[in-house]
Amino acid sequence: MDFSFDERTEKLRESLGTFVRTRVIPAEPLFAQPAPGPGSSGWGRPAAMAELQREARARGLWNLFMPRRSPHGAGLSALQYAPLAEITGWSPWIAPEALNCAAPDTGNMELLDMFATEEQKRQWLEPLLTASIRSAYCMTEPAVASSDASNIRLRARRDGDHYVLDGRKWWATGAMAPECELLVVLAITDPDAERRRRQSILLVPKDTPGVRVVRGLSVFGFTDSAHGGHAEVHFDGARIPVGSLLGDEGEGARLAQARLGPGRIHHCMRLVGMAERAVELMCARAEERSAFGRPLADHGEVLAWIAEARLRIDQLRLMVLQAAWLIDEVGARAARTEISAIKVAAPPTAEWVIDRAIQVHGAAGMAQDLPLAMLWAQARGLRFADGPDEVHRMVLGRRELDRQRRRRTGEDT
Repeated sequence: MDFSFDERTEKLRESLGTFVRTRVIPAEPLFAQPAPGPGSSGWGRPAAMAELQREARARGLWNLFMPRRSPHGAGLSALQYAPLAEITGWSPWIAPEALNCAAPDTGNMELLDMFATEEQKRQWLEPLLTASIRSAYCMTEPAVASSDASNIRLRARRDGDHYVLDGRKWWATGAMAPECELLVVLAITDPDAERRRRQSILLVPKDTPGVRVVRGLSVFGFTDSAHGGHAEVHFDGARIPVGSLLGDEGEGARLAQARLGPGRIHHCMRLVGMAERAVELMCARAEERSAFGRPLADHGEVLAWIAEARLRIDQLRLMVLQAAWLIDEVGARAARTEISAIKVAAPPTAEWVIDRAIQVHGAAGMAQDLPLAMLWAQARGLRFADGPDEVHRMVLGRRELDRQRRRRTGEDT
């Protein structure tokens, strides 16, 4: 394994690092907004985002996430994109969107790129690639344990040349964005089929009659507007043409997994950057402030936190780079064990580092004057996104049992 960065990656790292430090981070006060009340239009983004996006495109920092095989991105491998995504983690509520690399649009664009018809690409992928519109991903439901996607109940019933949708979704990421025009919806199309063949993915225009965004959901008090917010959405007899089906009927579970694999590693890459931002702030605070007659940096407990933060971050980064390298070498499906491993390890690692940074800052660490509270909320939320910790631990445990069983029986020889 060789994790050294090639010349192109180094140039992109330099350009992106300068952009984030000189343009994105100074703009953060414009974006630090608490959750708006019911009926508020505050789910939108400040006008500064459009300017940041124009500048990112001019610098060649646009659609970097698209996989190397796609003609629509920068042609980067997962290993090349990893350090760039880490840099965007320094300001995860601004930088990814400024580069058109923010979820859920990233996963939705990858799905469309892989499985959409030419007409679907023209209608949805092309405007998403230019950030002319935004999209939402609708899988989770309030009445079931959605960590098991086979539990979903939203029904898409075939009626001639249309599907009729009835049911509820929530945590529909992206649906609160004023620019959102597309809902990517996982629905049951055949309740009598084999368990993994019941679901399909449908491309539903947000303005379809019968589609109703009921409310926005906050994440520990924040809008998470960088991801277009999160919404509860009701479908009451919403009719969409059969041509809105993505891929084939019954392929929803397979397509959902194809979408989630790259998204999981993108989240983990950004979490490394979030932890790095927190430890930088922690070290600066420890040297600037004194307590009980000496700088915080001279207190053994604080020094231990700083040392432990460095150990945890560097260990996590190596795990993420290994997973990225494996994706390039053997594909996301063959690297699913390593992807599950980093998905388990990354959020609590970042959460631990950010928590200690908050502690070093005292009460200031909880306030809106610093990014730490928002960083913590995002890290904690990612222990649910793309599969909760418990599901990934279950997967890892089962695969390790199987691996050890094969070693004992000589199947690996």
